[in-house]
Order: sequence, then C-alpha cells, then structure tokens
Amino acid sequence: MVTGPKQHQKNYLWKLIPLFGSILFILLYFLATLYYPGGSQFDKNTKGFSWTQNYWCNLLNENAINGQSNPARPIALTAMVVLCLTLTVFWFLFPIQVAFKKSARIAIQMSGFTAMAIGLFLFTSLHDIIINVATLLGLVALTGTFIGLQKQNLMKLFRMGLFTIVLIGLNNLLYYNTDLLLYLPVVQKFTFLYFLLWICCINISLYNKTVGKRQKTKQPLTQALKNSS
Repeated sequence: MVTGPKQHQKNYLWKLIPLFGSILFILLYFLATLYYPGGSQFDKNTKGFSWTQNYWCNLLNENAINGQSNPARPIALTAMVVLCLTLTVFWFLFPIQVAFKKSARIAIQMSGFTAMAIGLFLFTSLHDIIINVATLLGLVALTGTFIGLQKQNLMKLFRMGLFTIVLIGLNNLLYYNTDLLLYLPVVQKFTFLYFLLWICCINISLYNKTVGKRQKTKQPLTQALKNSS
C-alpha cells in the first residue's frame, strides 16, 4: 500500500500530544477562573478571579481567599494533571526525536517525569518546597532541551527558550521580593503562556521533521511504483 503525506501526518499525529495538551490546559485554566468565588492577596472581598491579582495556585485551593468553598478546584486540579502529563510526554519524546545517547535520554526523561510528578502536589501545604524541588529537577530537563535544540540547529527556538529562562528568573525575583510581589500575578500568567508556546513550537517543529523524514524514506518506493505502472 502506498501512503501519501496526509497518511504520514495521521500516523504521527500522536506525537503532537504536547500541543493538544497545552491547548486543553489553557482552556481548563480559563474555565476554572469562571468558577472562582473571589478574594486575592490584595483584597479578600473581591468577586471572582482577577487576572491581575490572583495566582494559578488560588484556583487549586479547597477554599477561596474570601473564605468560600472553591468550586473551581476540581477543574483546576484536572488542568494540573493535564499540564503535568503534557510536559511528561514532551520530555519523553524530545530526547528520542533529537537522537540523544541513552544515558542523556534517560536523564532528561527521568528528570522531566519526576519534576512533573512532584508538581502534581502543588496544591498541598508543601507548596514552596514543591516549587523549589520541581524547579531544580526541571532545570535538568530544560538543559537537555537547550542542548537538543542546538544539536538540531533550531536556533530560533533556542533563543526563544533563553527568554523563557529570563521569565522564570523574573518570577522568582518577584516571588521573594515583597515590594515587587504585586507584579507577580501578571508575570506568572505571561510566563505560563510563553513557556507553553515555546513547548508547542518545539513540538510542531520536531513533528514536521519526523513527517518530512518519513516521506523522504518512502519516496523511492512511491516513485518506483509510479514508474512500473
């Protein structure tokens, strides 16, 4: 059976799970904000979710800051699971797609998986510890990502990733500086969006390369069949 470009794209569509997962997370994030009762670090009496004052973690809490039960929590927890699974799949696929050696591949896969597994417990009382541990483990996976992008000569995505690191550093600066904390909710959301955009761009780029290579390997057979007809 001769397979064409469209068939190759369908066969490898599962490799776009990080793209689909990122989109689903953003949709669930937005949906959860619609159910948040109210209250923020700046004003406990505000109604609903404020995009400039509330954090992602507020949606994960059992009770909203205003003291009411938080109906947004189940949706936010689902979104958190989707996000962690999405990034786990990304860091499982990435070192394979860029042809890392076995030791490096396992290191990236395990650090990415462990960071995401720990991140699932972000809603607990160990919030700060979990962020710090998950960040350290995530840095191993991120380092591998940068090396892989350079190896594939994807320098635009490499530079895009450098800005992601700057944003992560800025988040930490704002988080540990009480005078600048009021800017964190906005910066956090922008970082979320930009980071997921970066992941999606990498995912799409490597997917296109995979499909393109597969088509090239099939081309001689296709041409031979055409010539024999």
